[in-house]
Amino acid sequence: MLLLAVPVLGALASLSPAGFAAALALLAAVAALVLAWRHPVAAGVGWLCAVGTTAEMWLGDLLGPAFYQPIIAVEKGAGLILALFAVLRYGAAADWYNPGLAFLAMFATGLAHGLYPGLSLAESLRSLVGSAAPYAFSFARLPRRWAQAIIRATALVPLINVTAGAALDLAGIRPLFVMSGGWRLGALSHPAFLGGFALAAIYACLVELYREGRRRQVALLGVNFLILVLTGARAPLLYATAVTALTLGFVAAPAFPRRARFGLLLAALAAVPPVLAAAGSLSGLRLFNLLDHDADGLSGREQIWAWFRAAAARSPWVGWGVGAGNHVVPQDSRVVRVMHTWAAHNEYLRIAVEGGRLGEALLLAAFILWAATHTAVLPRAERTILRLVFLAFACHALTDNVLISTSASVLFAFVSAVFARGAAEAAAARAVLPQVPP
Repeated sequence: MLLLAVPVLGALASLSPAGFAAALALLAAVAALVLAWRHPVAAGVGWLCAVGTTAEMWLGDLLGPAFYQPIIAVEKGAGLILALFAVLRYGAAADWYNPGLAFLAMFATGLAHGLYPGLSLAESLRSLVGSAAPYAFSFARLPRRWAQAIIRATALVPLINVTAGAALDLAGIRPLFVMSGGWRLGALSHPAFLGGFALAAIYACLVELYREGRRRQVALLGVNFLILVLTGARAPLLYATAVTALTLGFVAAPAFPRRARFGLLLAALAAVPPVLAAAGSLSGLRLFNLLDHDADGLSGREQIWAWFRAAAARSPWVGWGVGAGNHVVPQDSRVVRVMHTWAAHNEYLRIAVEGGRLGEALLLAAFILWAATHTAVLPRAERTILRLVFLAFACHALTDNVLISTSASVLFAFVSAVFARGAAEAAAARAVLPQVPP
């Protein structure tokens, strides 16, 4: 096929440079699809690393701002294609409580009710794809090898992001730290996104630490916490600390005995006083600057929330359709000029606008049932950790865009991988049980 394409590309190059470029891009896309089909594990890890390094940001810096949205579309589309390939290769799973189905129901309800003024059908459909895509892998019967690779890659994504970001900083292409209320580590990403990736990585480290109990997992856990602190992302740090502390304090596992758990927990507690004592001299970093000046502040979020409450009140039961949250706050308003964002930073308010009370109740029920049914087959330690993760996620949704951010794709790919590994191991255990005659 490639040999046949050579004369065609040569003819196009002589006749039309634009046609040659399009044909070359098409050939590259076909080659990528073939490789993804033949090597699904490597493709999944590669996609996760591309998302976890926010290719739209660093590649957008190199190619230009016009490529930002197309690269995001490619990332989302690639994830859906990989999920489809997984279904075709490994078989489909009847994931009836998948949260993606709740977004589909909200989309249909929004069309029946009428979309928010200014929201087009194409925009709503694009938002539906972006909202449902993070959960698509759970519709496939993923093998243990795929799941294991994704979990380990999730734990490494922030380190990859920072290492590559340091290389670009040294090359003078993109700064490693940015100034936003103090210095924040952004690396290849925005600091908030990197904080989300570090949060997912910490959860992955905990799951693997309780499964294997290796020192390298303790070290990687510490590295991810350091990255999270340097991003200045307060809420992710709070929930990462809470989940880690509760896990180390109360969750037992043979691979990670009490003495090791308590030793790690005491070492972390012993580090708190020196860090707090040094907070004054570290005020140049965003996290310590906020601790000094705005420890309990919401960074202006309450100004945006007023717009969302007003929009939700105008259609309280069924909302205004998926994607309406992007149109609630006028982009030329004062709050956008001050905060440089029109996103809700509160998923409960955003879903209230897009799906109303019925859509919000449906999505919450889907998440609860999805988590409960899939974690039921996990080993006890992993079951407890994942349920703590979902509880922290529900709290985190009060102040951040945890459902629509890029980091959600990494988090829920990791969650789907843990679910799939647990299901595969449970099926293997049932297969070796002795058959009892009737």
